[in-house]
Amino acid sequence: MITIALSKGRIFEETTPLLAAAGIHALEDPDSSRKLIIGTNREDVRLIIVRATDVPTYVQYGAADLGIAGKDVLDEHGGEGLYQPLDLNIAKCKMMVAVRNDFDYEASIRQGARLKVVTKYVKVAREHFAAKGMHVDLIKLYGSMELGPLVGLADAIVDLVSTGGTLRANNLKAVEEIGEISSRLIANQASFKLNRAQLQPIIESFSTAIKSAVK
Repeated sequence: MITIALSKGRIFEETTPLLAAAGIHALEDPDSSRKLIIGTNREDVRLIIVRATDVPTYVQYGAADLGIAGKDVLDEHGGEGLYQPLDLNIAKCKMMVAVRNDFDYEASIRQGARLKVVTKYVKVAREHFAAKGMHVDLIKLYGSMELGPLVGLADAIVDLVSTGGTLRANNLKAVEEIGEISSRLIANQASFKLNRAQLQPIIESFSTAIKSAVK
C-alpha cells in the first residue's frame, strides 16, 4: 500500500490534476468528508489528510511514502530523512518581510535598530536576518501575522504573500523578498529505495504533467 500525505485546501486542489495524470482519483472530497484516510480508485494507493505543517513529519517517519508540502514548510522542518524529487510548481507565492505603511524599514536597517518580528517561520526568519547582519527579536505566532504591527506587538512580519491583498487591507506593505515558494513532492528515503518500482511511475507521471502544463 502506497500512502500519500496531503493537506486540504489549495495544495489538494492543485494536486488533483497531478494525481489524475498518475491514474489516481480520490474517492471522497476531503473538504466535505470527515475522514482522515481516503481511498482512491487504486487499491494500492491511499491518501491521508493532515495539517500542511505535519506533512514532512509523516513522510520522514514513514507513516506516508510520499507527500506534498510547500517549500516554506520544508525549510522550517529542515528536510531530514526526506527525498525531494520534484518541484511541482503549484501553490506558488513568496516569503516576504512586511511592515506598516508608515514604517521606514530601510531607515531602521541603516540605523541598526533591533526590530521585533512576528512569524510562524522562525527558522527561516532567523537565517534571513542573520545573513543580513540584523539583530531581531522573533515572536512566534500561528496566524493573523498582520495584526502584530497594527497593535504594537512587532515592527515587521515574515509571512507568505500571494496577491498582497491581505497586506493592503491591513495597511501593510511588503518591503523585502526572502524567497519564492512552491510545493514539492517529497518521499521517505527508505520507502523510496524499498518501493521504487511502485513510486517511480507516480513520480514520472507527475513530472510529465508538470512539463505539459509549462508548455
